[in-house]
Amino acid sequence: MPSLIPAAGTLPWRRRHGTLEVALVHRPRYDDWSWAKGKLDPGEQPSVAAARETLEETGLHVRLGIPLPTSVYTVLDAAGAPATKEVHYWAATVTGGSGELEHEIDEVRWVDVRTANDLLDYGRDREQLLALVRADRERRLRTWPLVLVRHAKSRPRSTWGGDDRERPLDAVGREQADDVARVLAAYGVQRVVSSSSLRCVQTVEPYAAGLGARVKVKDALSEEGFAAAPAEAVRHMEKALDRAQPVVVCSHGPVLPSLLDVLASRVPADSPCSAVATERLAAAADSAMRKGEVLVAHLSGSGRGARVVAVERIDT
Repeated sequence: MPSLIPAAGTLPWRRRHGTLEVALVHRPRYDDWSWAKGKLDPGEQPSVAAARETLEETGLHVRLGIPLPTSVYTVLDAAGAPATKEVHYWAATVTGGSGELEHEIDEVRWVDVRTANDLLDYGRDREQLLALVRADRERRLRTWPLVLVRHAKSRPRSTWGGDDRERPLDAVGREQADDVARVLAAYGVQRVVSSSSLRCVQTVEPYAAGLGARVKVKDALSEEGFAAAPAEAVRHMEKALDRAQPVVVCSHGPVLPSLLDVLASRVPADSPCSAVATERLAAAADSAMRKGEVLVAHLSGSGRGARVVAVERIDT
C-alpha cells in the first residue's frame, strides 16, 4: 500500500474595492503557482499545520475560516516510491505578519479569482478555489468561530478526596491543554470562557496565557451550576452569539449537549452544508465529546441572525 503524506494549507482571501481576491504562492523550484501548504509535523493537527505553513511560506499570520475540499493525489516519497498526499485546506483571513518570504517561495501574489483560476498550475487546486467562490456567493465565507471544548483528562474521581470542582488535570490532560491551545490559535480565538471547575480552567489556561487574556469563569457552565439552573448555560451561549466574537467555551460532558443544541438550532435548513453540520452536532451531542475534544462551529452573522455554516471536530 502507498504511504500517506498528510499536509495542510490555506486559501487566504480578502475583498479589495469590492472584488474577491486570493493569495497564490510561486515556487521557483517547480516554477508553479499554487496554495500555501506543507507537511504536518509529527503529531500535529492539520488545522495547526495549515496556519503554521502559511506563516512560514508567506510571512502572514492567518485565522482559519471554513474548511475547503481536501486534495488527494499521488506523489513520489523521499525514497522514490509512490505515496498518497492528502492536503487539507481552509479559507483564511490575514490577521498580521511581516510578509517576508520563506521556505522556497519567491513571490506571493494577490489576484482576483478569475486570474487565480488561470494562474494555478494544477487542476486539483481549482476545486478549492471553486468552493471558496461558491461560499462567497452563498454568504458562507465571512465567518467567526464559536469553539466548544470538553475539558482535558483529569485526575479520576476515585482518587480525589476533595471538592470535585477542584479536581485538576493529570499529566495527559496537561499535554492535551497545550494541544488545545495550538488549535485555538489557528482559529484566532479572542475570548476564553470556562466552567468554574478547575479541570476546565486548566484546559484553556495555556491558550489564555499566550493570548494575554483572562479566563472568564462561569459557574453556570460547571456540572453543579448546570444541574441547578440549566437555562443559565444556554444563556451564556446566546450571549456569545450576540457578541459574534471568536470565542472558546470549555465545559463538561453533561453540559455540552445543551450547548450543542443551541448551535443545532442555528443551522439553516436551506444551506448546502446543513446536513453535514447537523449530523456532526447531533453526533457530538449523542455520543458525548471526548475529553480534550475541540468542536469548531463556523458562524455567519450575529444574535438572532447568527447561522452555523460549517462544523469541525478535532481530537487532541
